[in-house]
Amino acid sequence: MSPALSRISITTPPEAEEAVASWLEGEFGQSSAIYRDASSGLATVSVYVSSSAVDAHVTRARLRQRLAMLENGGLKVAPAQISIRRVPPRDWSESWRRHFKIIDIAGRLLVKPTWSRRRPKAGQAVVLLDPGLSFGTGQHATTKFCLEQLVMLRRSDSVQSLLDAGTGSGILAISAAKPGYTLVEAFDFDAAAVRTATENCALNGLNSVNLKRLDLTRLPRRSRVKFDVVCANLLADLLVAERRRLRARIKPGGAIILAGILATQFQDVERAFAEIGFRRLQARTEKEWRSGLFRAPEAG
Repeated sequence: MSPALSRISITTPPEAEEAVASWLEGEFGQSSAIYRDASSGLATVSVYVSSSAVDAHVTRARLRQRLAMLENGGLKVAPAQISIRRVPPRDWSESWRRHFKIIDIAGRLLVKPTWSRRRPKAGQAVVLLDPGLSFGTGQHATTKFCLEQLVMLRRSDSVQSLLDAGTGSGILAISAAKPGYTLVEAFDFDAAAVRTATENCALNGLNSVNLKRLDLTRLPRRSRVKFDVVCANLLADLLVAERRRLRARIKPGGAIILAGILATQFQDVERAFAEIGFRRLQARTEKEWRSGLFRAPEAG
C-alpha cells in the first residue's frame, strides 16, 4: 500500500520561486513542483512528504524561520502563504513526471528518471532517478551548476577524489562516482538525508560512495584526508562561517564548488574565501542564484 502523503506548499512571487523551490528540495530531500496562477501572478511551490513524518506545527514554524532568512537576504518572498494538507499518493507521481526534465551535461552525464527510455551517448555516464519521495532532480540552477563543474573537472587520465558537503539526496555524490571519481565521500547532518542518499546509491548500483552523518560545524579544524574537489551547496552564512573547515579538506591547488547562494550574498562569500587564499575561476548567475568555482591555494 502506498504511504499517505502530505503536500507542503508555499505561495510566493515568481522572482522567489526558484529560491523557495531549491530550499524546499534541499530541506525535504525531494523534488519540487511549481504552479503559476495566471490571475494572481503568484507561484505555488510544493513538495510531497510522507504524512507520518510531518508535524504540521513544527513544520510551519521551521518554514517561517527559513522564509525570514531568505527575506533578510534581500529576496522578497511575501505573501509566503504556507499550506500543509494530505493528498492521494498518485498526485505526487503525476506531478513529478510533469515537471521532470532529462539533464544532459556536455554529453558526458545523463540524469534521467527510471521510466525514461532515452539511451545514453557512447561513453556517457547515467544517473537514474526514481519517482519516489526522496531524490532531488537536479533541475535547479545551483545543482545544475555543480553537475556541470563536476563533469568539467573530471580528468580521465588521473585518479581524483571528491567530497560532497551537505549531500542531501546524494545526487552530486552519485553524479561524481558515475563519471569515475575514484574516492567519493559525502555527509549530511540530517539522518533522513543520509538514509535517502544510501537508497539512491543502491538504485544506481553504487557501493563505493562513503556516506556519513556529520555536522560541518563540528568537524575537526584539521584533516589528514584531503580531496581534489569539494562540493558545498549550502547556505551563504554557513559557507562563510565554516570556510576554514572546508579549506582543511581540500588538496593544495584543489577546487571547491560553492552553490546555493543568493546573488545578493555572493560577494560576501567570495570575499571570505579570498581572505584564506581562494581564487575564483568562474561564476554564473541564474535568476536570484549565483554559484562559483574556486581554486584553493597551492600551499598552506
